[in-house]
Amino acid sequence: MEHNNNLIKMANDIGAFFEAMPDQQQAAKDAASHIQKFWESRMQKALLAYIKTDGDGQLKPVMREAIKSLN
Repeated sequence: MEHNNNLIKMANDIGAFFEAMPDQQQAAKDAASHIQKFWESRMQKALLAYIKTDGDGQLKPVMREAIKSLN
C-alpha cells in the first residue's frame, strides 16, 4: 500500500510540472514520455496495476491522460 501511495505521489509530482504547459495534450504526452524514459519497468507496471484495480481518481488530470497512453 505504501509503495502504491509513493508511486501516485511521484506521478502527481511529474504531473504538477507538466500541467503548467499551455497545451494539455502535449503535457500529457510529455508526462507519459517522462515515465517511459525514467521509471523502471517494474514501477510502471506497479502503477498501471494499481490504477487497474483502484482507479485513477488520485491522479492529476494530466497524469490520467498520460497513463492512457502507457496502457
